[in-house]
Amino acid sequence: MTVLKRYVLRLFISLKYITANVVDRNNGRIVATASTVEHAIKGSLECGRSCNAKSAAVVGEVLAMRLKVEGLEQGQGRGIHVNVNKEVEKKGFNNRTKIWAIVNSLKNNGVELILDDNDENSFRPSS
Repeated sequence: MTVLKRYVLRLFISLKYITANVVDRNNGRIVATASTVEHAIKGSLECGRSCNAKSAAVVGEVLAMRLKVEGLEQGQGRGIHVNVNKEVEKKGFNNRTKIWAIVNSLKNNGVELILDDNDENSFRPSS
């Protein structure tokens, strides 16, 4: 069975770390991941007791580079799906800037994202 939303962005945000994964829903595996837990990223950040939007943007940039290496920045022509409102609901309203920092850094680095937000009440920050 083929899933229409094949590649999906999943986020994990704790008080100390941020992890972003792109999941292939057909095979049930993670195709690319980036996290502030990794030594290479952690060494370049001052993450201390709390990760901020700046470190979330770095995680998004690293994930974008890894997707380009895998050849999946276009999601095999279908894009990578992300439901920002669902992520904000799950992670809490206080983490919305971190979520948008990851999404924007992925977009700015050439990753084709498809936003699955169908609600009129979007948590999108004003520019």
